[in-house]
This record gives sequence, structure tokens and C-alpha cells, in this order.
Amino acid sequence: MLKIRIYKNNNKKSAIYGKYLGRVKVNETYDLEKLAEHMSLHNTPYSKGTIYGVLKDMVSCIHELTLQGNAVKLNDLAIFSLGIRSGHTDKPEEFDIGKDVMAYKLRARATGQFSRDELATVAASKQDDEYIKPKSETTTTTQP
Repeated sequence: MLKIRIYKNNNKKSAIYGKYLGRVKVNETYDLEKLAEHMSLHNTPYSKGTIYGVLKDMVSCIHELTLQGNAVKLNDLAIFSLGIRSGHTDKPEEFDIGKDVMAYKLRARATGQFSRDELATVAASKQDDEYIKPKSETTTTTQP
């Protein structure tokens, strides 16, 4: 079950500044070792160590392939590829990679049974009771 936590948008540059939105609350983050342990408990003949080794190799290969400009598709999960945040110019000859490429980013697009349309039909959620006040809403007292 996903828990949706309410928060206030405190970004003054945002068109929805001061409005309240929902965000999925992350319960726990699984690293590769913990994921391997979890997978080993699913009636598999492979040990945690074997699974961990395969996963580490997979991550290394995804790094290598995406840095070469390839996309890597893990069926029913995501397609991993690299993208950029780019500025713009009026003419193609004015574009300067060193100046106009502002950031590189890893993209993960849901695919197959994990696509946006599929998630909308299978994800179960409820509102988390806890509201997290933004730092600007907290009150502080000072001692004389």
C-alpha cells in the first residue's frame, strides 16, 4: 500500500506556490544487497551472494551501455537512457555543447506491466495522517 503524504509547495518560483500537493511516502530504500536478500527469499535456488553479484554486474553494464548512448530496457520495469537539460540558440551553428548543455540525467521510463496506465489500475494508496510542515511555517522562539 502506498501512503500519500500532503505537503505545501514553498517554491516561490512555482506557479502553484503555497498550494498543497500529495507525494508518495518512501518507507525504506533497498540497496542492491538488500534487494538480493529479498530476492533470495522468493523460492529461488540462488543464494543472496549469487544474486548480488549478478545485480552488481547488471548495474555496471547499464552504466556502460547508457554512457555509450544506448537505452537499456528491463521488461515490465523501465527503459533506462541518458538525457540532457539543454539551453537553446537561434541557429544550429550557435549551439555550443560546453555552454548549452546544462545537465546530464538518467531517465527511467516505465514500461510494460509497470507503465503509467497499468500502475493506475493496480496501485493501492491511502492518505498518510502526518502532514509535514515546510521549514518556513515552523515557529521559533528566541530567549532574551
